[in-house]
Amino acid sequence: MQVSFTVAQILDFAAATTIRGATSVTVSGIASLAEAAPGDLSFLGNPKYKGAVAATRASVVLLPEGFHGEPQPEQLFVLVPNPSVALARICARLEQGLWPAPLPGVHGSASVSPAAQVAASATVGPLCVVEAGAVIGERVHLQAQVFVGRNTRILEDSWLMPGVVVAAECTLGRRVRVQPGVVIGSDGFGYEFVDGHHEKVPQVGRVEIGDDVEIGANSTIDRARFGRTVIGEGTKIDNLVQIAHNVMIGRHCLLCAQVGISGSTTLGDFVVLGGQAGTSGHVTIGRGVKAGGRAGITTDVAAGSFVNGNPAIPYLLERRIVVLQHRLPELFKRLSALESRCVDVKKTSSGAVHPQS
Repeated sequence: MQVSFTVAQILDFAAATTIRGATSVTVSGIASLAEAAPGDLSFLGNPKYKGAVAATRASVVLLPEGFHGEPQPEQLFVLVPNPSVALARICARLEQGLWPAPLPGVHGSASVSPAAQVAASATVGPLCVVEAGAVIGERVHLQAQVFVGRNTRILEDSWLMPGVVVAAECTLGRRVRVQPGVVIGSDGFGYEFVDGHHEKVPQVGRVEIGDDVEIGANSTIDRARFGRTVIGEGTKIDNLVQIAHNVMIGRHCLLCAQVGISGSTTLGDFVVLGGQAGTSGHVTIGRGVKAGGRAGITTDVAAGSFVNGNPAIPYLLERRIVVLQHRLPELFKRLSALESRCVDVKKTSSGAVHPQS
């Protein structure tokens, strides 16, 4: 990774509010506080690592506003509202140089149906397939070995990485970013047990993905049995996530790695599901719900709730139960001791001689 930023560029990209110290170096690398060397840019994104700032050798350090501390000689502290966001914006400039947009046009090895529409500003890379009726919008990039099924529409400025499959009758909105190996529009998992065997239920619906959605590598989004599977605007999906048929996901949700959402489940806006969280089918998860990693959601969850555990229950209650679980061996031991004492007392009481009245 080749990096070359002047201090002036970093201050501009990061929207710095205050600076302390000075350095004359050109930044040539990005590293953590502990691993940084002179010439590197680093940042404090988690208060847990606040103690590492004083010892870091980074030439430029992005720090939160209100940070107390002074830089070493030839070191610059740059105070910003959010160091992680500031670093992301710097990396976005870096990304433009590392992975520039490919030139528009259709590669000679691609197969594009004469009945498809491909914008002149779009890129269709090596070994891509675009079927009849598909629409590839302005500045869309299909990198390599991307399959676009019949009557599928991919709107402007979307970017599909190598090996992506978008099956028939799907729609991807504007600025959608799809990582390698994603499958959109595969059949939903639907069967009826008839006369001793599983009979497939045809999946004839579609998938609709809103603007500014990002989908992580090897995630799958199933087409609806009928109607739509929907991913709302601005939602971000991590790697290895499974979204079943007829799921409705709201705007600006976050689905972390290995989340599984069963069929006909509805997520409101701004829902966050931690890694490996899963849902039963036909449940409704309200706006702003947060679920911890590996939470198992089996019933509807009210808006604004924070749940954890399997089955998922309110977070604070689940934490109390976990604490008590660790005490169970001790509690059972105490219970056994109490039972033994009760038996001894009973024996003593039954053998006692009572004075006559």
